[in-house]
Amino acid sequence: MLSHDELIRYSRHLILPEIGLAGQERLKAARVLLVGAGGLGSPAALYLAAAGIGTIGLIDFDVVDPSNLQRQVVHGTASVGTSKLASARARLADLNPNVQVETIEARLTAANALEHLRGWDVVLDGSDNFPTRYLVNDACVLLGMPTVYGAVLRFEGQASVFDARRGPCYRCLYREPPPPELVPSCAEGGVVGVVPGVIGSLQALEAIKLVTGAGNPLIGRLLLFDGMKLQFREIALAKDPDCVVCGPHPTVTQLIDYEAFCGVGAPPVANGEISAADAAVAAGRDPSTVLVDVREPFEWDIVHVDGARHGPLRELPARLNELDGHADVLVYCHHGTRSRRAVELLKAAGFSKARSVRGGIDAWATEVDPRLPRY
Repeated sequence: MLSHDELIRYSRHLILPEIGLAGQERLKAARVLLVGAGGLGSPAALYLAAAGIGTIGLIDFDVVDPSNLQRQVVHGTASVGTSKLASARARLADLNPNVQVETIEARLTAANALEHLRGWDVVLDGSDNFPTRYLVNDACVLLGMPTVYGAVLRFEGQASVFDARRGPCYRCLYREPPPPELVPSCAEGGVVGVVPGVIGSLQALEAIKLVTGAGNPLIGRLLLFDGMKLQFREIALAKDPDCVVCGPHPTVTQLIDYEAFCGVGAPPVANGEISAADAAVAAGRDPSTVLVDVREPFEWDIVHVDGARHGPLRELPARLNELDGHADVLVYCHHGTRSRRAVELLKAAGFSKARSVRGGIDAWATEVDPRLPRY
């Protein structure tokens, strides 16, 4: 039953024939879990709370950083340095005190995913990495639950609903993950803050439709958003008869090591990496040591290490002749992904002393020179 205050609060829902009183009561009884309280989870959580979802779950283990505020709108400046869960819970409670917020401060893993995801009606995936997306998908398939999927990068985004009981799952769309070095994260590639707002809001809408039964959810459809052209496109998705998790003869019947599956977190090869602090010592001790910045020009303009050479990763194969094959070559990027790829290219070309600066210029700013701006 809705209280008098709730009847007033949700009056614009109640006059919609697609929702009405029965639909609003279903929203109040629903339990929706959000994986991540970041760029996608922020707008989704706000709109789900405003819509009257009875119980909203949040899984996260991070703290609010100033760089989050450009897109993670559930958090404010006063929350910087505090738990994202505490920040989000306070904001949602202020937005709608009728909503119960359950927080799970943990990193979602194969060991705990089934425990944390069991018992929810809908899971909204607001993660920003492939291991977690495959983990959430497989767990939801095993539990028989729908997943509302979203992803963003730069000016683009995509959304869908994966429900193996009625259509394809995430693995039907992406059977294998791409090589990690070919897919930059938002920290590496950037994202316009409004784009996760668009996609996260669409995820909230799909969750509301799933709960109320209104409209046609994005099951079997992938929605693509291009913010530069302000254009939406739709791709039909079919269930993969050979899908290893939701097909008729699945081979994935329990959760696996998703970081290993996605090629993330593998130990570096011997002498393949060096800490920022050790790189600074090496560069200061030996003038022949070459420090190479493989970020893009606009990133170089924001901040760079004095004395470094600049050469974007995409230009590296054509500029190998500019480097001394006998010198120590220390390569850095923003966080370390592109520099590891650069070292692979250099070693294949005979630069046996090439090493990647672990953590990139971000680590340099924290370990070596705190005066450098971080972005």
